[in-house]
Amino acid sequence: MQVTAAMVKEVRERSGAAMMECKKALVETEGDVESALDHLRKSGAAKAAKKAGRVAAEGAIIALVEGDVGVVVEVNSETDFVANDDNFKAFANAVAATILAERPHDVGALSELNLSGSGDTVENARTQLVAKIGENISVRRFSVVEASGGTLAAYLHGNRIGVMTEVGGGDEGLAKDIAMHVAASSPVCVAESDVPQELVQKEKEIQVAQAEQSGKPADIIEKMVSGRIRKFIAEITLTGQPFVKDPDKTVGQLLKDNGATVNSFIRYEVGAGIEKKEDNFAEEVMAQARAANQDNGGDA
Repeated sequence: MQVTAAMVKEVRERSGAAMMECKKALVETEGDVESALDHLRKSGAAKAAKKAGRVAAEGAIIALVEGDVGVVVEVNSETDFVANDDNFKAFANAVAATILAERPHDVGALSELNLSGSGDTVENARTQLVAKIGENISVRRFSVVEASGGTLAAYLHGNRIGVMTEVGGGDEGLAKDIAMHVAASSPVCVAESDVPQELVQKEKEIQVAQAEQSGKPADIIEKMVSGRIRKFIAEITLTGQPFVKDPDKTVGQLLKDNGATVNSFIRYEVGAGIEKKEDNFAEEVMAQARAANQDNGGDA
């Protein structure tokens, strides 16, 4: 059967694949549109599998609030260039909408759900996007927050940092200000009572070792260390930090002035904790060229 431009157009619109890929699939399936679509899906999964081992440490954070439920999700790509691609953005936003609507327990459960606005699963949509864009893409993590009587607010700093806060006793403006502060100052927890004791102990050991080098008496060292630990706790707790919009008062004082408390906060930053591979640029270009040649059936 002859492959027509109309057939190529239909396959391209339905699959989102490149025009030449669509034409190639139609030729290989003798002009059968449905078979061509299946072929593209299979080849997309194969390409996604080949790219799965590549480090995806760029990407975007999406934060949504709908009523008393909020979602923060991190979707990763290999480069910031792809993170700004409209297809990637559409996928990331659809993933967030899916989580908000379905509230899956984990990424595995999410991958089996139908992607919002699509007739395909999240995993199938992801593999097709990998094939289309040419980079590894993954949904790394997400959190669903259900308000427990407080006000939810989301704040995004560009597409790299996302925060969700729940403030009790305050309004949306205050919750938004707190979220902005968390994005800027990255506290570990809300208050001193929430600080993990192992973290305090570790810091104390460091401060004692440093203070002992001063040669001062033990009682003086103890006072020095106590003061440094108080400062350390203030620096890592939300309520102890100077408020970014008014450094003359702490966040704790701001909350007290407004008769409010912070019930919880979540802060996501793109790539946090992912070890990035530093490649030589020339070698990376050559590696991509070799991979493209292999995908096209040529010799490496």
